[in-house]
Amino acid sequence: MAHAKNHDYHILPPSLWPFLAAVGAFVMLFGGVLFMKGMTPWMFVIGLVLVLYTMYGWWADTITENQAGDHTPVVRIGLRYGFILFIMSEIMFFAAWFWSFFKHAMYPMAENYPATMGVWPPAGIEVFDPWHLPLINTLILLCSGMAATWAHHAFVHENNRKDMITGLALAIALGAVFTFFQAYEYSHAAFGFAGNIYGANFFMATGFHGFHVIIGTIFLFICMVRAMKGHFTPESHVGFEAAAWYWHFVDVVWLFLFAAVYIWGG
Repeated sequence: MAHAKNHDYHILPPSLWPFLAAVGAFVMLFGGVLFMKGMTPWMFVIGLVLVLYTMYGWWADTITENQAGDHTPVVRIGLRYGFILFIMSEIMFFAAWFWSFFKHAMYPMAENYPATMGVWPPAGIEVFDPWHLPLINTLILLCSGMAATWAHHAFVHENNRKDMITGLALAIALGAVFTFFQAYEYSHAAFGFAGNIYGANFFMATGFHGFHVIIGTIFLFICMVRAMKGHFTPESHVGFEAAAWYWHFVDVVWLFLFAAVYIWGG
């Protein structure tokens, strides 16, 4: 047949999702600027809803393509490479916050940053004790990563879907507990975001990490639901693999945050 498929690649049909994503992101950004200028937040909310709708629809189409058999081994390699590049971009994102923290910690110049008074942490800043709640949160997140690894090993090497689902459920629960404790820690912080460079760096670095934990928890939850529906096979499970990689990335970033911000920087 003239139109028969004679290759392993997936040729996508025309889609509105990239256009809707761009429009939604622009509206959300523009609305955010207006909101920070004291105007109505509705434009930001509309843009956010459009972005979330695009994410849901686009990823739902990707899952449908997988179930239809369009994700051949060649396509799965491309998906893995793409997700690895995404994680590398996330590493660069966090590198910026670490750079800022180390720079101000090692060179707390009073003439340029009066709030530091030439010392680090700045005078008057009461930092968290790393060996209490931060240490507990570290152990919780590491245990969550171990549960995700158990789920991956049980499914890929033993084809044990039951243990996979159990491991994912445990990883999700521990991720939720981590988020709760992080919010509790924020509520008891003796310093704020504004007015000092330590607080700004601390909340930007740990706050964005917390945001990634929430995303990773949702990622794992979707994988658990898909596993319960029988979507994955030991040979084809790129979505679950990506979720596990992302979760381990979140673990590693937290270890650096714990060592650098809580222990060394404090």
